[in-house]
Amino acid sequence: MLDGHNVDIDKAMLQPVSQFFKTISDPTRLSILFLLQKKEMNVGDIAAALDMHQSAISHQLSTLKKNRLVKPRRDGKTIFYSLDDDHVFKILEQVMTHTRETIDKELN
Repeated sequence: MLDGHNVDIDKAMLQPVSQFFKTISDPTRLSILFLLQKKEMNVGDIAAALDMHQSAISHQLSTLKKNRLVKPRRDGKTIFYSLDDDHVFKILEQVMTHTRETIDKELN
């Protein structure tokens, strides 16, 4: 039992869930996800917003795409990226809420 709820651990899910958290643990990838929550963007737009080289952004987007956190959409020669689904940002919102509460408790 965990927090009064019955929790059955599906051992087959542990590795994929762990991989999800590894993927979002990188600050650059996390920043990209927050940018894409607002709107679809291409590599150049993301690079400009984060003041980084396009090659570095492309590498991070590749990791995010491989882990199904972002999806590409081609428009002519330009590829635009967006969040793969709403679940990604809902998880990030929960983590941000938890982190804010933890910081607030430490400050008081």
